[in-house]
Amino acid sequence: MKSYTIHKYFGVLLFIISLLYVENIQAQNLQQSSGINTTTKFNYKIIDAPDKTFGYDVYADDKLLIHQTNKPAMPGSKAFATKKDAVKIAELVIEKLRKGIMPPTVSKEELQMLKVIR
Repeated sequence: MKSYTIHKYFGVLLFIISLLYVENIQAQNLQQSSGINTTTKFNYKIIDAPDKTFGYDVYADDKLLIHQTNKPAMPGSKAFATKKDAVKIAELVIEKLRKGIMPPTVSKEELQMLKVIR
């Protein structure tokens, strides 16, 4: 009985390791296809959006990578109410890119944490 349990847990562990490996390979492939590497220089520009709101552009080595004209993770197409809010999220996205997180998605919880939404 103990042998069966050990084999069962070993199988589950092996399955989890292989899933993590595949996820890592997919992330590396996405990063390579976007041309991002450890020497990539990122910057952003705050842009005007409809109704006196703001979005941002993120550049990788002076090439436009992300054009964001609305709040990510939120329904609809409303942009950021202030430039300060747009800056917070643009900087978060760049931080994720530097860490190799691709795509650099932003969650509703992150928007709340940075006080961009309530």
